[in-house]
Amino acid sequence: MLDLEVFNFFHDLVGQSILLDWLIIFLGTYLGYLLIIGILVLLFYEKNWKIRFQNFALITLVAILSRGLLTEIIRFFYFRARPFVELNFAPLINHSAEASAFPSGHAAFYFALGLSLFLINRFWGSIYILAALLMGIARIAAGVHWPLDILFGFLVALVSLIVVKLLLVRQR
Repeated sequence: MLDLEVFNFFHDLVGQSILLDWLIIFLGTYLGYLLIIGILVLLFYEKNWKIRFQNFALITLVAILSRGLLTEIIRFFYFRARPFVELNFAPLINHSAEASAFPSGHAAFYFALGLSLFLINRFWGSIYILAALLMGIARIAAGVHWPLDILFGFLVALVSLIVVKLLLVRQR
């Protein structure tokens, strides 16, 4: 029941202030768009086209494996109701009640971006990992994910990075 206790800790922040609710909505919904724009800028900032292509390939492959493949395979075999469905309340962020919460697709995708970017640039990778964590916490507070959904999204991204890195090293 630790999952429920951590969920309640963050979800209890909702409704405390309009500013905090706005911040939760921004982090849980809109921060991702800024991260995608930022990663494109960082990719095109690289002058050497071969390095740019390698960086793009690494980030893209890890993101596709993490969000597009592994997350969906897990969801195919395991369904977990979202907190707002299980606990019967209106979430702060609109979300489909039918979609499985486990693992978090947002966490899997944005942690994949952050972990991949960390291999390329430690400073920006750290910023992205922190942003993905804040996004995950916001989605917990908003009521669309359980803490374990976010944790396993991170683990899916980490496994994806390791697999892609091993495959790319074998190709060289």
